Amino acid sequence: MTTKNLLVELFVEELPPKALKKLGEAFAATLAEKLKAAGLVDETAVTAYASPRRLAVHLANVLAKAADRPMQQKLMPVAVGLDAHGNPTPALLKKLAALGKDASVVPSLKRQMDGKAEALFLDSVVPGMTLQEGLQAALEATLASLPIPKVMSYQLQDGWTTVHFVRPAHRLVALHGAEVVPVSILGLTAGRETQGHRFEASAHPLVIREADSYAEQMEAEGAVIPGFAARRAEIERQLKEAALREGLQPIADEALLDEVTALVERPNVLLCQFEKEFLDVPQECLILTMKANQKYFPLLDATGKLTNKFLVVSNIRPTDPSAVIGGNERVVRPRLADAKFFFDQDRRKSLLDRIPGLAKVVYHNKLGSQGERVERVARLARMIGERLGSAELAHAADRAALLAKADLLTDMVGEFPELQGIMGRYYALHDNEPVEIADAIEDHYKPRFAGDDLPRGDVGLCVALADKLETLAGLFGIGQSPSGDKDPFALRRHALGVLRMLIEKELALPLDDLIEAAFAVFPAGMLRDARHELESFVFERLAGMLREQGYTAQEVDAVLSLRPVRIDQVPKRLAAVRAFARLPEAESLAAANKRVGNILKKAEGVVAPTVDPTLFSEEAERALHAQLTAIKPEADALFELGDYTASLARLAALKVSVDAFFDDVMVNVEDAALRANRLGLLAILHQAMNRIADLSRLSA
Repeated sequence: MTTKNLLVELFVEELPPKALKKLGEAFAATLAEKLKAAGLVDETAVTAYASPRRLAVHLANVLAKAADRPMQQKLMPVAVGLDAHGNPTPALLKKLAALGKDASVVPSLKRQMDGKAEALFLDSVVPGMTLQEGLQAALEATLASLPIPKVMSYQLQDGWTTVHFVRPAHRLVALHGAEVVPVSILGLTAGRETQGHRFEASAHPLVIREADSYAEQMEAEGAVIPGFAARRAEIERQLKEAALREGLQPIADEALLDEVTALVERPNVLLCQFEKEFLDVPQECLILTMKANQKYFPLLDATGKLTNKFLVVSNIRPTDPSAVIGGNERVVRPRLADAKFFFDQDRRKSLLDRIPGLAKVVYHNKLGSQGERVERVARLARMIGERLGSAELAHAADRAALLAKADLLTDMVGEFPELQGIMGRYYALHDNEPVEIADAIEDHYKPRFAGDDLPRGDVGLCVALADKLETLAGLFGIGQSPSGDKDPFALRRHALGVLRMLIEKELALPLDDLIEAAFAVFPAGMLRDARHELESFVFERLAGMLREQGYTAQEVDAVLSLRPVRIDQVPKRLAAVRAFARLPEAESLAAANKRVGNILKKAEGVVAPTVDPTLFSEEAERALHAQLTAIKPEADALFELGDYTASLARLAALKVSVDAFFDDVMVNVEDAALRANRLGLLAILHQAMNRIADLSRLSA
C-alpha cells in the first residue's frame, strides 16, 4: 500500500508556558501511538511541534486505509449450537443474526477444541479502518489524555455549545500529503488554513500546501519557528552571541529557558540595562526579580558577579528595536526599586530584634510557633556542636540557630520566599555577626536538592543537621510521615540531607544518638515515640541513595542489615564488602556464614560465644578454634582501626578450617554439653565474621 506523510495542527489561544513542552510531546506521541494501534502506521518518524499558539505533529508513512485483518470469533459449544443431525439450533441462529449472518454460513463454521469441549468458531475479515476514521478516534483520545494543568470551558460561535480544553481552539489542519482529512474536534472541521505570527506573518491566513511544507512555510511565510527544540536552540544561540559581544555570560537557567521558549514564536534577543545604583542590592534579589517577574536573562561578568546589563527575548523583530528595549528597561526599573526599598528597610531592624516576632508565626498547629521551633533547633545544634568540637563551636551553633529563621519576618523574604537564608546572611553581616554565623544562616537549608552543596563550615553543619533532624522528629512524632508518593513536608529530602552531611563530611555522630536527641528537645507528651520508625525511614533512604551510587542490592543489604550507627563509616564498609566478594574464599565463606546463622537461629535459647577446649573431640573443631583464636584478635584490631577491608581479608584465611568443620563435625549431637560447646564455637565464628557486614547476604 502507498503511504503519505501526515500533518495535524491545532491552532489555539496562548497555551500555559510552563506546560507547553509536555503538551507538545504528549500530543505528538499519543496521536502516533493511537494511529499505530489502528494499523494506519507501522514504524514512523514523529516530529512534534509546539509554540505558544499551536500543537502539531508530522508523521511519516501513514496509510490512507489500514489493511484488512482476519478474525476468528468463538460462538458457542458444538453441543449447544448443533442438534444431533448437525443442523443449527435456534441459539446458534440467534447468535449469527446478532452478528449480521444467517444459516448460510453454518457449513463454513470451524469446529475446534476449546478446553475439554468442542466449540464453533466463525472466521471473518475485519475491514481496515480509513485514515479519517482512525484520525478522528485518535484525535479524540489524544485531547482527552493531554496533561492539561487546568481545563477551560468556553462556548462555540453558536452560543450554545460548550467545549472543554486548555485554551479556546480556532483552527484545525489535517493533511495527508496534500489532501485534507475531513476530521472534526472541539467544534472545528479540518482544513489547510492556519495562522502565523500575529504581526509579522506575510499571509493571513496561512495556507499549508502539503504536510511536508509545514515547517518551511511556518518559518518563511508565518514568521514562526514551530518546533519547541529548534526555537529553544535559537534562543540559546542568540543569548550566547549577545552576551559574547559584551564580554559577559548569561545566567544558566534551564527552566527559564524552557518558559521563555514557550512564550515566543519568533525570538529576538535584545540587550538592555538598568542603573548601576541598583547593584548595591544583593545580586540574588535582582536576579530573582528579573527572572521570576520579567523572564529576563541577567548577565554576569567573568567572576560570576551581576552586571547592570540583561537580555530580553522579544517576540518581534522590528527594524529599530529601541522602543522595545526602552519599554523593557522602564518595566524592570520599578521591580528593582522595590527590591532596593525592601533591602534598605529590612536593614533598619536587626535579626536579633526580629526573634521575638517568631513567637507569632505558626510553624505547625501541633508543633507550636516558629519561635518555639527555633529554641528546639538551637538546643539540638548546641548539642551537636559539643559532640563535634568544643564549647566555642557549640556557642556559635546556638547563636546561628537562634538567628536562622529571623529573616522570615523581613519584607524581602516576604516578597521572595526563595531568598530565605540568603537574605539572612546579608542581614547578619550588616549586624556585624561573625562570618561563620552569617554563612550558617544561609547554609542551614542546604542541601536543598539532589547535588546541592553542603554547608561550608562546621557551624553551618551543626545548624543544618539540627534543623533537619528537628523537622523529621517533629513530623514523625505527630504521625505526618510520608505516604506513597506524598511527601508534603519534603521529609525524604531532609533525611537525604542528613545522610549526605554525615557521610561526605565524615561526622562521627551515631545516628541513634542524633534521633534520640532530636526527640528529646520536644516537650514531654507533645510527640509519640516514633524513634524506631524514623530510624527505619532514614535507613530506607540510605539504601536507595547507595544503590543510585552504583552499589549492588546485595552489598547494600549486607552492610545495612546490621544497622550501623556510624553512617560515616558505611562507604568504608561497602568498599570492604566489595573487596571481600572478589576474594576466591568469599563464596564459600558467605555460604558457610549463612549456614552458621541458620543453625544458631534454630538453637534453643541464646547461644553464648564461649567454648571449653577440653570438650573438643574432633580434629576439625580443634583446628577451627585454634585458627579463630589466632586470627580473630588481629581482625578485631583492624576493625577498631577502621581498616575494614584488611579485617575481612584476614578473616578469609578461615575458609579451609570452616569447610573442614562442616565436612567432619556434627553440631547437633545428642550430648548436650558437646552440642552447646560446638554452638558456642559457631557463635564466636559468626560474631567475628559479621562485625562489618552480614556476609550471609552475599550468598546467592
